Amino acid sequence: MRYTKWYLLPAALLLAAAVQAQGYPTKPVRIIVPFAPGGATDIVTRIVARHLTDVWKQSIVVDNRAGAGGNIGADLAAKATPDGYTLFMPSGSVVTANQHMYAKLSFNAAKDFVAITNVASGPQALVVNPSFPAKSIKELIAMAKAKPGTVNFGSAGFGTQTHLAAENFVYTAGINVIHVPYKGEGPALIDLVAGQINFLTPNLSAAIGFVKTGKLRALGVTSKQRAPQVPDVPAVAETLPGFENLGWFGLVAPAGTPKAVLAKVHADVVRILQSADVKKRFDDIGMVPVGNTPAAFTKAMREESARWAKVIEQRKLKLK
Repeated sequence: MRYTKWYLLPAALLLAAAVQAQGYPTKPVRIIVPFAPGGATDIVTRIVARHLTDVWKQSIVVDNRAGAGGNIGADLAAKATPDGYTLFMPSGSVVTANQHMYAKLSFNAAKDFVAITNVASGPQALVVNPSFPAKSIKELIAMAKAKPGTVNFGSAGFGTQTHLAAENFVYTAGINVIHVPYKGEGPALIDLVAGQINFLTPNLSAAIGFVKTGKLRALGVTSKQRAPQVPDVPAVAETLPGFENLGWFGLVAPAGTPKAVLAKVHADVVRILQSADVKKRFDDIGMVPVGNTPAAFTKAMREESARWAKVIEQRKLKLK
């Protein structure tokens, strides 16, 4: 009878993982996006996916799974086989705020995902339909205060970056407005263009095309200073001093994904983010490429989660 030497197993497993990473990927890779097409998360993912296709010589499938503030896509990603062939591109709120916003989730962001890198960051824009009476942040606030509960705003869903940005604005401005959640920025933007809702705080990257073509009017951006892509649009902070709200989009993988595969994905994505073409694409839409280390990304998510926990509790935003 032959016996396996147990002390050789760890080395064998490490060797198998290294071999797996060396040839990775050998088939198409899926990136789950937890929102509908047309939003910032989708836009950022497709920019990265196109370049990964060139680097890996494999198809990158962008799989939009919208609903429940990003939770449907997150649940699917958390339960995916951890082999590197399913990756997940959430907006920051999905993995830092939703656990505090929703009473019960089917996934644990801190345990079910492993960080790869923060891909990009940028401000939101407060936008309205061109026919909307308010022509400035000051006028919008005055309108909402004159008739409490009559002005409404859309979002990509409960707990999303667009929702939290709007709630920050509403809280700081001291106004009473109605929240209309959607299954992503794309559908919300379409309804805003159609005049079905009053205002929206989408990521600038998703709204900039509508603003530049005159389909929407931007009243402000949520960065501390004006965005160079829309220099005529004031910062919200010019009316509400100190106001700032930034969004980000990062790449993670299901927990248990081989470390060697994670290292390869990280290295290739960071190299893509450093390319002149991607920098320009992001700059055109008001985004800044990040490309930090997995450790730095993990730390940033942990700290942001703690901040959102306090905000959601203080402002009583948690869903029952």
